Formats: sequence, structure tokens, C-alpha cells
Amino acid sequence: MPAMPPPAVPSPPGATPPFRGRIGRDARSGHYAVPRRYRLHLSPACPHCLGIAITHSLLGLHDVLPVTMLPAVPDESGGGHSALRPLYEASSHRHPGPATAPVLSDDWTGRIVSTHTPDILRDLARHFGADGRGGPALYPHGAEAETDAVRHLCEQGINEAAQAAGDAGTDEAERAASLASLLRVLDSLEWRLSSGPYLLGDGLTAADVHLWVTLVQLDTVHRRHLDAAAVHRIAGHPRLWAYARRLAAHPAFGGSLDLDAIARRHDAHCRGPEAAGAALHILDWTVPACADVPAEAV
Repeated sequence: MPAMPPPAVPSPPGATPPFRGRIGRDARSGHYAVPRRYRLHLSPACPHCLGIAITHSLLGLHDVLPVTMLPAVPDESGGGHSALRPLYEASSHRHPGPATAPVLSDDWTGRIVSTHTPDILRDLARHFGADGRGGPALYPHGAEAETDAVRHLCEQGINEAAQAAGDAGTDEAERAASLASLLRVLDSLEWRLSSGPYLLGDGLTAADVHLWVTLVQLDTVHRRHLDAAAVHRIAGHPRLWAYARRLAAHPAFGGSLDLDAIARRHDAHCRGPEAAGAALHILDWTVPACADVPAEAV
């Protein structure tokens, strides 16, 4: 596994802090695990929401933790949803920022528990997914550091690097450096997948959810702002894209993916010019494939 990157940069002054309540097992904690007490509010176009939706499905929580789906395109400035405004106002008087998804809310109190995706994912797995429903052990004991390393690698080494590589507002040298950084990360993941079917061994974990959602974003969003040569080089990682296609055939992954919603949200809010990569596709996410079939190169 590549070395863990530095910690994420703190939110800038004035940024709206996330709600950081946690689910516990003890009734004295306030937010303790009770079936159908909590609700997820998710938008199909949001990558954070996609990861939560996949996890919710993998753990078989449909009858335990209801989900309210929001529109693909937020109807408030700043990416907020007016349907979430009452929850935000009840949880924080005169809430200063947008009412964004994802949200884990408490139906008993009508307030928000958490908007912090990593905490929500862990609480779903630890407090709702370990009671015999047969789901995978998404956070195996002893793999916490590796799981966090993959999440940071996806956020900074892939998402941020791909966005910088396609930023028409920077000079060519900066874009080239960002692309080179992105390709190094993809090379390391390609090598990692040569030793097993999943990132952390023989079983599906949260690390695979993080990476798969990131690869979806790379192909469906970031690719549209890259030139054709860059897309060809990104596509030149056959194990990585075969892995992505194999997971897309899993009902929890492919069944949670809404490509039209992702495209609508991107078209509604993106202001950057499209590049030649917009006409290319790395993967057909709607066509399942066997694990030993290489991903399509452009």
C-alpha cells in the first residue's frame, strides 16, 4: 500500500463545520443504535452519498435504516437542498451554510446526527452491520490505518490531482505535474491489485468502496476536462479498470449508481470548459464483466 499522505487540510475560516454526532451502543450516549430510529438523506449524484448508499446496501440495512432520496441537482445556492433546510434549522439555529447531503438524521428528535461521511460509514458498519445480516466486514480489525490511507489517497491523490490536471485556469506545467502525480497513484493501485481481488486482501472492505466511487468520478466527471492523451494514459491500467467493472456487476455497487444523475449535476454546476477527453469513455459502467476480462482502453 502506498504511504499514507499528509492529513487533510482543515476547513478554511468561515466554512460551515459538519455535524459530528456518533451512533453508540449505550443508551446513555444519546444516539444509540435502534432499528428505524435513524434516516439517511442521500442525493444520487453526490460521490459521498454514493459511498454511503453502497455501504447501506452491502450491509442489508434497507429494513433497518430508511433512506430518503433527494434530487440530483440541489435547488439551493451552495449545493443545498431545500428539503433538508428544516433539519438543519432544527439542529443549528440560523444555520449559516447550505443544507447539503449526505445527512444522517434522528427521526425521534427531528435533528441531524451527522453530515460527516467517514463517521457515518463507520457507524453503519459497526453498529448496524454486525448483527448477522451476512454483510461483509467492511472495517476489519487491524486495517483501520490502511482504510484511512486509501480514503486520503482517493481524495487527494486521485480526485484533487485529476481536478488540477484538468484545470484550464492553470499553466501547462502545473497541469502536467498534477497528471504525473495522478498516474503514479494509479500505477501503485494497479500494482496493488496484482496480488489479490481487493485492495486489502481477499475480502471486500470499505477501502474498495472508497476506490470504486473515486474511479466513477474520475471517468464520469474529471475525464471530461482532460485531453485525449491524458485519458489514454489513465485508461492504461487494465487491472484497475477490470476491478472497477467487476464491482459494477455487484448489485450494491451497480444498483446504487445513477449515471444520468451524475451528468445532470455536473452539467448544472460545472463552469470549466470541456476538453477532448469528454468524447472518450474509459469504462461502460452499465455492462457487467467477468473479473478476468480487461477493462476497455480508449
